[in-house]
Amino acid sequence: MNIQARIDAFFTLGDKYLADTNQAFLDSKWKANNQNSWFLPQFIEQSTKQIVEQFLQKSQLVAWTKLYPSISQAPTGIKVGIVMAGNIPMVGFHDLLSVLIAGHTAIVKLSSKDTVLMQYVIDSLIEIDPAFKDLIMVQEQLKNCDAYIATGSNNAGQFFEQYFGKYPNIIRKNKTSVAILDGTETTEELDLLADDMMLYFGMGCRNVTQVWVPTGYDFIPLLTALKKYSYLADEHKFKHNYDYQLALLMMNRQFYMDADGILMSENPSPFAAISQVHYQFYEPGQLPLLNPIDIQCVVGKDALPFGSLQKPSLSQYADGVDTLAFLSTLAK
Repeated sequence: MNIQARIDAFFTLGDKYLADTNQAFLDSKWKANNQNSWFLPQFIEQSTKQIVEQFLQKSQLVAWTKLYPSISQAPTGIKVGIVMAGNIPMVGFHDLLSVLIAGHTAIVKLSSKDTVLMQYVIDSLIEIDPAFKDLIMVQEQLKNCDAYIATGSNNAGQFFEQYFGKYPNIIRKNKTSVAILDGTETTEELDLLADDMMLYFGMGCRNVTQVWVPTGYDFIPLLTALKKYSYLADEHKFKHNYDYQLALLMMNRQFYMDADGILMSENPSPFAAISQVHYQFYEPGQLPLLNPIDIQCVVGKDALPFGSLQKPSLSQYADGVDTLAFLSTLAK
């Protein structure tokens, strides 16, 4: 399998196997929702659309790989272990794509929360080109790999560092995203910001969980925009989190705002619980200082566009670490 064959296979994956007309994929989406109720059908659709449109167009794949002339044409035989997360549907797809495009062998530990969809992707790739059968292996324990890519919580990250630290690695820990508003945002921009906040229940590292607003900010337009996601309160797991967080706020006599099931409260932490978004004030002309260790993305007038956070391109790497550049150096 040369690099063109690998690109062609991934294009076919997006064009045929992840299409709504593919009955096997429709069945897999139904099974995934039954396995993990956080994976709402519309969220699986959103994730699939993002992958197909941003990752699997042939022209995009060709342009992306041309940026890395050291990518091997033939399979390298290098084994890369991938520990996948499962907070949003198919969140581990980009790592799998990167490892295989680089010509390496992917040794995959699937998240227990996202086995159905990712296994469907792997089985589809092997069906498209049987050569992938020797290049993708799913294992419960990752051993004897030449390099590792692992994503998890801060606690899991410490474990990964302990076990994978002596090998070339990319280890990702907890991160979240924030928005910086100036009060001049339009209704359309706030509507897009609501997507940045609440898609996937706000569980992704690219979801906005804290907003910075100028002193005297009028929250009403933002709260109104968030009400488009009031239907999330019909999901029992989300509602359980909402009830618990609301009880804590009330017991602590802390001021809060409620957008029909989405809570906003003043809190310096960029990390917020499910069903909650934090806010902080800043003085005009004195923009907040953000800790890069915690922050994945910043959205705002002078940052990433509203509504773009869950639509990353091939080159928008998690934690700002160029995955394909890392993988390309392994062959040397």
